[in-house]
Amino acid sequence: MQGRVTWVNGLTFVGEAGSGNSVVMEGGVKNNGIRPMEMILLGVGGCASYDVVSILEKARQDVIGCHVELKGHRPDAVPAPFEKIEMEFVVRGRNIKEVQVARAVELSAEKYCSASIMLGKAGIEIVHSYRIEEI
Repeated sequence: MQGRVTWVNGLTFVGEAGSGNSVVMEGGVKNNGIRPMEMILLGVGGCASYDVVSILEKARQDVIGCHVELKGHRPDAVPAPFEKIEMEFVVRGRNIKEVQVARAVELSAEKYCSASIMLGKAGIEIVHSYRIEEI
């Protein structure tokens, strides 16, 4: 995996991934882009969501929608690394079996999501929960 981050001006940067995709990042002064710590939070949410949806589809659950609500807790100090991340998965669909959602979230947390496993090994508390919205 490769990437490049290029300074644009002020505190604005463009990150380019080896895949060819890019994102604008900013230090929070002018709000021209995502802040780097927000990228980490969204990255862990994206990684885990990919797992949960993939596992539910393999389990033949009729998933219509899925999102994860994220809360990152950081101290009011510098540096301000994450101390805790809360992830609540909201799965929408028809006849979704709770046991399947619980298993998908558990498998993501303990076996598949490289991002959350890495952060957990770094001492960040990661709390997973879920709710099902029946359509």
